[in-house]
Amino acid sequence: MARRKTLSDEAVLDAALGLIHQRGPEALTFESLSRACGLSGATLVQRFGSKAALKQAALLRAWDGLDAQTASLVAAVPRTPAGAIALLVGLSDYGEIEAYAEGLLVLREDLRDPQLRARGAAWQAALVAALDACFANTPAAPRDIGQLMAAQWQGSLLWWSFDPEGPIGDHVRRELARLVAALVAENGGA
Repeated sequence: MARRKTLSDEAVLDAALGLIHQRGPEALTFESLSRACGLSGATLVQRFGSKAALKQAALLRAWDGLDAQTASLVAAVPRTPAGAIALLVGLSDYGEIEAYAEGLLVLREDLRDPQLRARGAAWQAALVAALDACFANTPAAPRDIGQLMAAQWQGSLLWWSFDPEGPIGDHVRRELARLVAALVAENGGA
């Protein structure tokens, strides 16, 4: 195969993310990326410097994508409790259990890197604020409901992974609806 002379950093990082998601973070090497994108290993080293810098750049690109997906969903859902549930269901499109499990390897990389952890913390703050906004007109909603929902969402994803019966979105929707009903009822809303 003839080598490409040019390819944008974004396209290279997308290819790197593809490798990470297909075969795990350790599979990302300059050699494997060279085969995937068609640029020489030397060119990739010139652009990214080290394997660690390449992996970090690819994972920062993934955070950019998650930020964009979240902003798009926030703009699309109504500012209601049902909208909050729809937002989290929309963020739960992991596919089958194998894809979710591979995603946990990516999460491990995020937790190891301070800059990636900071991106995760910023995303959490934005997500929680968006969830809280969905309950602005629900007087019976408890304070910090956005954080409670985000925690329940993450827990429901993990519990689904142990027994992945049915689509993950259905499981998340059901679990979050149960949480909202219980919290609002406890605070005098039902």
